[in-house]
Amino acid sequence: MSQTLDRPRLPSKRSLAEGEGWSVADILCQAGPEDRPFEERHGAVSISVVAAGSFDYRTDSGHGLMHPGSFLLGNAGACFQCGHSHGRGDRCLALSFAPDVFAEIAASHAGSARYRFKAAMLPSHRRLGHAVWGLESLLHGRDAMQAEQQVFAIAETVLRHIDAGAESTVAPSVQDQRRIGRALRHIEAEAHRALDLTELASVAAMSKYHFLRQFRRITGATPYDYLIGLRLRRAAARLAAERAPVAAIAYDSGFGDLSTFNGAFRAAYGLAPGAFRRRHGVARQPA
Repeated sequence: MSQTLDRPRLPSKRSLAEGEGWSVADILCQAGPEDRPFEERHGAVSISVVAAGSFDYRTDSGHGLMHPGSFLLGNAGACFQCGHSHGRGDRCLALSFAPDVFAEIAASHAGSARYRFKAAMLPSHRRLGHAVWGLESLLHGRDAMQAEQQVFAIAETVLRHIDAGAESTVAPSVQDQRRIGRALRHIEAEAHRALDLTELASVAAMSKYHFLRQFRRITGATPYDYLIGLRLRRAAARLAAERAPVAAIAYDSGFGDLSTFNGAFRAAYGLAPGAFRRRHGVARQPA
């Protein structure tokens, strides 16, 4: 049922971890095309990773099409709107910093305690896999010291990559954003199987060339790199949370052979899958 204009469909929020000057929350939104965007406000500096779904985000520093693996950036006090014109629902892991805490981090890693984000988002990229995993790992109940270290490491990683990502955040037409949004949701739902450009361009109702060009413009990655990054993030989450064999996780995630998976995983996370599980795994193998 559609929401009335005076009763917007508000997202649900679950606290995951918090400390002095920072917090992390799991935010689930069920809004869809029939819901009109409404204005919200960042009460703190916000760095959120999109875990599922895609949506339009507009704030003082720009706008972009958010997608799994991308980072939503918000300046403290800035107003923003999120829209779901091309699909229903999304899930984000939201990291918030008190302005004075973020100022200290920015002074060390961006050169100014008065730093403000100049872009609305940071597109997904395999080089950001550690930061995405770091935020998702807080879902698994890390201890207080480990969680706090991870939180600061995520902010540092985003600040190191923000300038490169900002070049890709200029939004194409609304129609092209909607079409790429359909393709992103299709990839998210079908990442476990073989996909090709013909299928993805058809879902987006674009020629292959136009699809490639606009996909890279919106996400900062080629469709192939985006797909591999999504598969690797899912595999990393399973390696840390489950006891399933590495090979089974690789095949379930969409990789056709174990050697390809091992090489891609090591390149993205700096560890072989087995070593990653030993370091980060919550579900330990029995002795």
